[in-house]
Amino acid sequence: MIRILRLMTVIILTGSPVAQAEHPLDPLSWQEHWQILEVLQKNSRLDFTTQISQIRLIEPEKAKVWAWEPGQKLARGAFVVLRHAGNAHEIDIDLSKGTITRDAVIEARNVSWSSNEFFIGMEAALSHPAFIEGLAKRGFDDPTFLNCFTIPPGYFGTEEEQGLRIGHLRCQSAKGVRNPWPRQIEGLTAVIDMNQGTVIKVVDEFDGGLHNTTADYDLESVAPLRDMPPPLMVRQGASPGYLHVGHQVWWQKWSFHARVDQREGLVISTVRYGDDEARPVLYQGYLSEIFVPYMDPGFAWHARNFIDSGEFIGLGLYQPLLPGKDCPSEATYQDALNTDASGRPRVIANVLCIFERDSGDPAWRHFEANISDSRPSRDLIVRVAAVIGNYDYLIDWVFQQNGSIVVRLGATGIVESKMSGAANAAEQSKKRPADAYGHFVDQHIVGVNHSHYFNFRLDLDVDGQENTFSKDRLVTQSLDGNRRKSVWVQSQEVLEREQSAMLNKNYSMPALWRVLSNTRKNHVGYPTSYQLRPGATAETLLLPEDYPRMRAGFIDHHLWVTPYNARERYAAGEYPTLSEPGQGLPQWTSANRNIDRTDLVLWYTMGMHHLVRAEDWPVMPILWHEFELRPFDFFDRNPALDIPPER
Repeated sequence: MIRILRLMTVIILTGSPVAQAEHPLDPLSWQEHWQILEVLQKNSRLDFTTQISQIRLIEPEKAKVWAWEPGQKLARGAFVVLRHAGNAHEIDIDLSKGTITRDAVIEARNVSWSSNEFFIGMEAALSHPAFIEGLAKRGFDDPTFLNCFTIPPGYFGTEEEQGLRIGHLRCQSAKGVRNPWPRQIEGLTAVIDMNQGTVIKVVDEFDGGLHNTTADYDLESVAPLRDMPPPLMVRQGASPGYLHVGHQVWWQKWSFHARVDQREGLVISTVRYGDDEARPVLYQGYLSEIFVPYMDPGFAWHARNFIDSGEFIGLGLYQPLLPGKDCPSEATYQDALNTDASGRPRVIANVLCIFERDSGDPAWRHFEANISDSRPSRDLIVRVAAVIGNYDYLIDWVFQQNGSIVVRLGATGIVESKMSGAANAAEQSKKRPADAYGHFVDQHIVGVNHSHYFNFRLDLDVDGQENTFSKDRLVTQSLDGNRRKSVWVQSQEVLEREQSAMLNKNYSMPALWRVLSNTRKNHVGYPTSYQLRPGATAETLLLPEDYPRMRAGFIDHHLWVTPYNARERYAAGEYPTLSEPGQGLPQWTSANRNIDRTDLVLWYTMGMHHLVRAEDWPVMPILWHEFELRPFDFFDRNPALDIPPER
């Protein structure tokens, strides 16, 4: 409450909430983006040929951010990755001085795909004899109505990949349909030299399959619509139950900072809990990486093993939320800035929403002495929507009155499908079944098997930065000479090195994963702590020697624990495009660093295997996965006891 009053005092005295509410972790502004471009131009690093991969904030030192007070100014900096005059550069810019402080040449083939690269090679492919022949075999003599895209194909150690920035170009027919995804031109791939814009080779796996199946899902296509009961009215009071100033939020006893970044998307920072004493819980949390490998070995599909967040930066992945549909009408919305390959900023409206939700569930209840007592609960939700090709992902950070934070990710959108010569499962060949690597979802359309892995970087600071990681196993204890033959007990193990903290969820060997404070205890003498409580997840089924698994090595474990390093931000490494195996978490943890009594970062991976079903077509119902950051001895008693009995 004291911090809120200080902030409001600064705003009243200056009369400028936008300028004076500035937080050191606020995203780069429109003016700062243009200042960056001018600095690059002045230093001969920007012209009309330059391709900018990403522009993002250089965050101040962590200790300075925790100590920041409203009105205090901290240095602002920007990190830029670009390709210019045949080289790729990492550039640091001091925005207060308007100068470049670091300019390092990096491997150009590994920087992320820029927005214009999706169309490189299209002209060359559509004029290549083998590609023209492949289109003609499929009935396409005129490419006018084709959508063709070039995507990064990963890395498999082949000779043609060495030293080159290559892409795979495929096409789909958009003629007469609103949804072109089921109209993939199957089995025809042009391998593109991205630097030259030329075709290296054409691979044609034509099996004779053609179809005219449509899968449009607009209102006209799905009419008539079902009858609905009377409208369900959810109303906010005269004002929301939270304070939202700039990028800072206060709700109940929670306070935090929320921004949308070009690479990380939604970044939640400086999370505190408490009124008079705002205790630190989480310095920063965000979705670090997404990995989606498809399970078809054909040439047109084997390269579809996308490291989505790192490969496709700066493409406007976070899209506007629709009031009353994606979020409640009464939600608070926040815009964000993104850039294209030119580096010029553009506004994405309503990219983030904040709202309270009454689920109708109690926070707690009990019946005693013929009296029922119960307390209604409500949550605060911060939500964004990421659109990556065919998939849409909703990402929620849910703050609860009981001190928990639930992080939810919902997958929806359109599943990747391939064309089949067979119309359905009954007509396909037994020798060469069309659904060997997928499942029929429509006539001539097979949804391809695939997996999703989502890694979250969680920089927990539980009552400060000196923390310890504990694995509390629940083990069976035999009892001799007792009427009971066994019970389970807690067996606590403090993990001191990184390689001992590579952990997987195992139902047959249950364990609690906790981050303990070394500086504070609760009223009965236990160290205060927060538990990472996994939800539904999956382990990889790929072989250890498979290149996609080696490139996205973070999927080997559900949890990794590392000492804090400001430069270690992405689970698959800074540059996963066409990357070789072993980058990111496997590389960092090979040093087996100390993780005891230090500043810790947890990297949690949620996984799911998707065997596509008919009900996932043409648009997939949203499927949620989640995990929880749960207080464990952080409080002296139930922190939700003081919730009033009225909603």
